[in-house]
Amino acid sequence: MSSNRAKRCLIVTAVEAERDAFDRGVAQLPEELRTSVTLLVGGVTAAVAAAKTAIALARAPYDVVVSAGIGGVFPESGQLGDLLIAERIIAADLGADGPEGFQSVEELGFGTTVIGALPLDALKAVGGRDAVRGDLLTVSTGTGTAERAAWLRTRYPGAVGEAMEGYGVAVAAAQFELPIAEVRAASNLVGPRDRSAWRIGEALSTLTAAAAPIVEGLLR
Repeated sequence: MSSNRAKRCLIVTAVEAERDAFDRGVAQLPEELRTSVTLLVGGVTAAVAAAKTAIALARAPYDVVVSAGIGGVFPESGQLGDLLIAERIIAADLGADGPEGFQSVEELGFGTTVIGALPLDALKAVGGRDAVRGDLLTVSTGTGTAERAAWLRTRYPGAVGEAMEGYGVAVAAAQFELPIAEVRAASNLVGPRDRSAWRIGEALSTLTAAAAPIVEGLLR
């Protein structure tokens, strides 16, 4: 990171509700840290998020990028309201299918589907609950069946959750040689789609609680 200017952090969320939740946490920070944070609504899906993140990075200098929001948690890994922190960001369904099974873009020889993430080691717990660390999957179609969830867990045994934008934000950050972190507050379980069981409000509260320690850990 540059030593001749203040560190700057770009936080990318998919939607305004996530941005607002994170902003409520940032508002609790000292002014010198608040002014070093830019919040961007990057849109839904990896492609849209990648494009908007790249535009933002081209327009202003940053030192670190964070993909933040809510997402799904695998029941074996955590529970609703938990904060999920990526150790790796993986494009889980980017590739080709066929009689021999799914092959990732990486296996096809066309690039990489795995990007390493900042571990945010200082962030141990949020709201009295331990943070959950592991691989965060980026999917183009949200999981809605037990069969799909089982396939993802078999293929990616280190996965703790899924969302739709992390890999796109990470690819954009990589183009500018910037470190990337991804955090997700668990709003639903990865598996059969049941909107009545979602806990979006609780997840947004977790995101608010995590915002200040995330920024402090990155910029101090």
